[in-house]
Amino acid sequence: MEAACTLVSCTISETFIQTRKYVRRYKEKMPGKIKVLLSKLGLDVHNRGIITVAKGLSDAGMEVVYIGNALPKEIISSAIQEGVDVVGVSSLGGAHLTLGIPLIAEAKEKGFKDNVAFLMGGVFPPADTLRLKDIGFDGIFTPGTTNNEIVSSIHELVSSKAGRSDS
Repeated sequence: MEAACTLVSCTISETFIQTRKYVRRYKEKMPGKIKVLLSKLGLDVHNRGIITVAKGLSDAGMEVVYIGNALPKEIISSAIQEGVDVVGVSSLGGAHLTLGIPLIAEAKEKGFKDNVAFLMGGVFPPADTLRLKDIGFDGIFTPGTTNNEIVSSIHELVSSKAGRSDS
């Protein structure tokens, strides 16, 4: 737990404090909100995790567009229409490779991959993490990843895609 609060007091972890400082520095260097499109990949209905991530990204000052369940062409079409900086998909039903490959292929075909960060979160075999990176996902998040880690990764990826440095 990153913050433990009661009606009387609130204890905030050092990681949370460091992430807030990082976000403030980032906002000074890159004006404007980062826009993130989130979707469940395919027919997977396990949405608790992605909704938690959406709230964390929103709390970090990002604009979040959650489209629910979608297939690769729908996700890319929505991402292009929304003009997002990041596309994040979640898979807990085993479709991470089956639908992840066409998602990245569709993004490349539309000329959308180079300027946008692509993230995959969910539960899948550890060996598939390397495969997902090889396919073209810029960030992979598995159970236990904190919202702070996701926020920091997004800031770094968006900065690198934009050709900027956060140092």
